Amino acid sequence: SFFTPKHYIVQILLVLVGTIVLGFGITLAVIANVILNSGEAFVKALSDTIHKEFGNVKIVFDISCVVVAVILSFLFFHKLVGTREGTIIAAFCTGFVVKFFSKFITAPLERFLKKNIGE
Repeated sequence: SFFTPKHYIVQILLVLVGTIVLGFGITLAVIANVILNSGEAFVKALSDTIHKEFGNVKIVFDISCVVVAVILSFLFFHKLVGTREGTIIAAFCTGFVVKFFSKFITAPLERFLKKNIGE
């Protein structure tokens, strides 16, 4: 990579910025009802089925995935491999970022899409 931050605080800040960008992109994709990647599509289908907010289901799903990864890591490697604080931050924060952006851009974006694409 052309940019590899050495300082821990910069690495954490980049994880936070990346989580915000990811959450914004997920929000746009869910609102626009376009084809989602498999993880987001599963969360969308589950949230639609159980009639819960996408962001809340996303939080539970992401945390569950991290818990399973930690358990499997200890089961197969007898130590924690591949899961560090960035993974945990992203798992906890992405759903909250999606909820935040959904709150402010769902109505305007839906109006824009209906007006320009028609439904």
